[in-house]
Amino acid sequence: MTHADPGLLRSATGAKSEAVSPDVTPRAAPGLLARLRRDWWIYLFLLPTIVGYGAYTVYPLVASWWYALLDWPGFAATGTFIGLDNFERLMADGLFWNSFGNSLIFLICAVPLRVGIALFLAILLNRRKTPFKGFLRTLFFLPVVTTGAIIGVVFTLLLDSSGPVSIALVTAGLLDSPANFVANTGTSLYAGIAVWVWKWLGITMIYWLAALQTIPDDVREAAMIDGAGPGREFRHITLPLLIPFLVIITLIDTVGALNVFDLMYTLTGGGPSFSSEVIEIFIYRTAFGATVPQLGYASAAAVLFGLLTMGLAVGQAVGVRWARRATGAMK
Repeated sequence: MTHADPGLLRSATGAKSEAVSPDVTPRAAPGLLARLRRDWWIYLFLLPTIVGYGAYTVYPLVASWWYALLDWPGFAATGTFIGLDNFERLMADGLFWNSFGNSLIFLICAVPLRVGIALFLAILLNRRKTPFKGFLRTLFFLPVVTTGAIIGVVFTLLLDSSGPVSIALVTAGLLDSPANFVANTGTSLYAGIAVWVWKWLGITMIYWLAALQTIPDDVREAAMIDGAGPGREFRHITLPLLIPFLVIITLIDTVGALNVFDLMYTLTGGGPSFSSEVIEIFIYRTAFGATVPQLGYASAAAVLFGLLTMGLAVGQAVGVRWARRATGAMK
């Protein structure tokens, strides 16, 4: 019986331990200049996007804050600095508050309709027994990929007094005489709300379908085994699990409800008698549609509108963070 050489054993053990436990000291991350020198070709490809974004997004955004402090009709090379006078004038402008109120009505009416109807459709199309699910999903999503301006022009014809909608309502006995829904002060804004909900219903439905996929099937099956019907299963199982997604989807749709310029401008033009003029149309009309353009005054309105949108975006970020925590706590 032979004995192992202690020296060789120590050498082999040391070599093995060195192989198993190498030096894993992390290296310091390269600095910005080093990354630029190493990956210069990546930034070269990004350069057109950076220049375009800076020229057409960042610069107009920053410039509008400066223009809001000027009395500038747009004809002169520079405007006259007037401080906060444009904002004070806005506070006393009835047409501005009319457009603000219309935007608020649009938001309050359109968002719950879009979220609720989309949820109902998503639940139906998420069931295994629903026929033609793929076709119906595509059908509801088609308006999303259609330009809002085109939809506005088409629905101007459809909702006219001689259009098919008015004729069908008269034939059904729901109207005594044909009505032009987009040229009536009492219905123009709500016609825009209905068309906007129809256009964007498909994308919200997709959001809900994705949210429904996160609910395990065994949870629903256990509820059905316990004797819960579709109503109780939705109220006690599905709806509580969808609340975090409800917050996110509602906030996304709320931000979208403030960006309706293309649809409302081509559908109603803000009329009649400013009855459907939202904030975006007020800004456009003040800056470009007036006999004497008022770019400084319109910029002040745009700044206030931007602050409102920014506040909703911050609320969206907070809502998303809360929803993630709530979703993590349910797991």
